[in-house]
Amino acid sequence: MNMFKLVGAKSVEEYFALLNDERREQLEIIDKLIQETVPTLKPWFAYNMIGYGEFDYVDYKKQPGKWPVIALASQKNYMSLYVCAINNQNPDQYLVEKYEQELGKVNVGKSCIRFKKIGDLNLETVKKVLREAKKTPGLVGSK
Repeated sequence: MNMFKLVGAKSVEEYFALLNDERREQLEIIDKLIQETVPTLKPWFAYNMIGYGEFDYVDYKKQPGKWPVIALASQKNYMSLYVCAINNQNPDQYLVEKYEQELGKVNVGKSCIRFKKIGDLNLETVKKVLREAKKTPGLVGSK
């Protein structure tokens, strides 16, 4: 399931080092927020992005693997915060979709929050999503 742009990094530290200063500063703030909000979800370099925590999944080839509960990535035109967690009140919906209206000036995909700058995010809502995600990690439709 490697749908992410190759970045040339092999570790979290290398990933940050490859970013331009402005992008690195913003992603380091989000990284710190994630680690302070859900400290049990340990960071790791996952699929060309920074992952936090992990859960078991089976890919389209029926191969078992590990996937990050939360992930952070720098894209060409924006930054992405992936939250692979299911809304416990609606198992057909990702947690991010549940909070879409409260997340700020962002673009929301199924499990992805895309933003251009950190000021566009409602950080209090992001923290709420992160705390909930720790309790309900997974991919919609994978059970």
